[in-house]
Amino acid sequence: MSINILKYESDIWKTADLLIGAGIKQSDFPKFMMPFFALVMVESRLIRESKRIEAEEGKENMEDFLEIFQLEGLGYNDYVIRKGITLKDICQNDKTFDSDFDAYLKAFDAETKYLLGVDKGNEEERFLDITGVYGLLKKKRIHFDTIKAWSEIDLLPFNNSEITTLEEHIKRKWADISAETAGEQYTPDDIIALISELIATKIEDNNDFLTIYDATCGGGNLLFGVEDKIQEISNRPTATYGQEWNDTLFALAKIESRFRKDTEIEYGNTITETGKFFDKTFNIAVANPPYGVDWKGYESDVKKDETGRFVALPSISDGQFLFTQHILSKLDDHNGFGVIVHNGSTLFSGDAGSGESNIRKHFFDNDWVEALIQMPQDEFFNTGIYTYLWVFNKNKPAERKDKVILIDGSNQWELLKKSKGKKRRQMNAENRQAIVDAFANFEDVELEAKEIAKVFDKWHFYYNKQSIKLTNVDKNGKTIQMPTKTNKAGETVEEKSIKLNPVKVEFVNLDGELIELTDFEITAFDKASYSSLEEYFNQEVKELINSIDYRESNLKIHTPKAIYSYDVDKETIVEQVDNATTELGNGKIVIKAAYKRATKTKEALIQITLELTTDTVKDYEIIPYHPIEEENQRLIGDFMAKYVTRPFEYSDNVIGVEINFNKIFYVPEQLTPIEDLQSELESLENELTNLQNELAL
Repeated sequence: MSINILKYESDIWKTADLLIGAGIKQSDFPKFMMPFFALVMVESRLIRESKRIEAEEGKENMEDFLEIFQLEGLGYNDYVIRKGITLKDICQNDKTFDSDFDAYLKAFDAETKYLLGVDKGNEEERFLDITGVYGLLKKKRIHFDTIKAWSEIDLLPFNNSEITTLEEHIKRKWADISAETAGEQYTPDDIIALISELIATKIEDNNDFLTIYDATCGGGNLLFGVEDKIQEISNRPTATYGQEWNDTLFALAKIESRFRKDTEIEYGNTITETGKFFDKTFNIAVANPPYGVDWKGYESDVKKDETGRFVALPSISDGQFLFTQHILSKLDDHNGFGVIVHNGSTLFSGDAGSGESNIRKHFFDNDWVEALIQMPQDEFFNTGIYTYLWVFNKNKPAERKDKVILIDGSNQWELLKKSKGKKRRQMNAENRQAIVDAFANFEDVELEAKEIAKVFDKWHFYYNKQSIKLTNVDKNGKTIQMPTKTNKAGETVEEKSIKLNPVKVEFVNLDGELIELTDFEITAFDKASYSSLEEYFNQEVKELINSIDYRESNLKIHTPKAIYSYDVDKETIVEQVDNATTELGNGKIVIKAAYKRATKTKEALIQITLELTTDTVKDYEIIPYHPIEEENQRLIGDFMAKYVTRPFEYSDNVIGVEINFNKIFYVPEQLTPIEDLQSELESLENELTNLQNELAL
């Protein structure tokens, strides 16, 4: 690639000087620059293709030449192709510029005008809206000077790949300054190179078309960048397919696609529109879907989706996994290979049973995940976070079945001489090769005494989230025993509680007063204060009963046979019969009050009941997983026997999947030996003593 193409980045940004002078906000620069960048790009390629066809076919007969040109499907502009008049030419005369520029725009073919947004009405998609933007520039009286500045930018010497690189840098700067691009991460060239090199390890040397798909293609820099690099590496013919929902980025990608062979770019929302490429699957998928962008606006459509592509739904606040599930549904089941850029949240967000965990589990269950690769920080233009490559393969080699390699590329970088937005680092060829070699060799790798690659059975990332019901015990490890009964099936089962028959209840209320209750079926109330027994229940009795804490209110329950209380220090229920006390074990004293409506045979009443129950809490344990059910149950049982000392009952078990790079590649900090610390302290003490002695002199 000619390095000279990058000097045009600064030339293009010089066109923004006029926008600044006219008081246009920097965040609006993309709106005022994209249409004209597209315009000079289209014109340069029309001229380039015209010269190519002229060299191949000749131009003696203009009508034959025009017919051949238009059959190429490259678009058309009568001014440029037939008359040889360029944007630079019409900028020579400012007196006739308005009419000349209007005629120049209208000389484009219908599709190019549609994408540029020539004369679009309010109800139509405007895409680049060049007519509307021109009108705004005209109001500012900078329309001629702005377009003249753009006309000086000559992209004619550069090929598709070089202009794609320039586009990447320009669109990246637009992303840095425009709030409208939140969540969009423009993929830098070194990451594109790495993705391409990973793909190249899977490409067979044959003449079959390699179909490449990007479901969130933006302006096409990742899709077309991968295509260009694969063509440098391999002789395989390629066909590219992309879809984009952003108007302006779609228009840029669509315009560029017409100057590439076997390329199809569609407009629409990948998540909600299922008609695009519905009958196609692809060999290769690449994507850098938006991070941390919610999909609430499409929630109804997603939940009604009938394609079967969404096996589970991620958090409404982040739609990355929606795009990834769609992409995997479009990968060829026999030889599909994909590399998707994500932030770290998709590795571990969501508990077992959540949408995110179930999506990861679906990927691993199907054995589609071949590698997960951590990128360095500060690699992307508008975010400094760690990013990760999910490498999917629907046809793993036999030796890689049910295995996944994790590659830590976080230290594979060099500093840029000059930051590009938040991008301060890049991976050079050597850095990328270390990652590609690790992936290709698929074995543990240590580099400079640090592991950078580890191969795991995929089951390593599964875990049991075993729910249990724990029974609390007292200081002696004892819990209250429930009486048993025989059920209808003849089985002996425990009762749920011990019902008490109180004659008096004593407790201390929140104001420190001793309260006694002796009536446990209340029918009388103060009619001067309450309109009904139900109102008395709601406003007086219920509040009183709910305020009683059996652990803190010195509660005593008198029954005809015994007195029951709770010993806070020993965490046990105490039963007192005459002067003898018995510690029954840990449990709860449950006091309930209920209002019973009147029936034909009974008047309304307030009923207060007391009972003793075991004190149970719901909990869960995270336990390693084994794919063989018998072994998995043994693991759970062994874990419980070793770590859970209280009585418990098993509840639901949910299988989760998560990946923790930090845990796997964590290198503990080397602590200074105690002998060295002591020596250093002695040295400091000696220095301090010497200083004190010098001051004393």
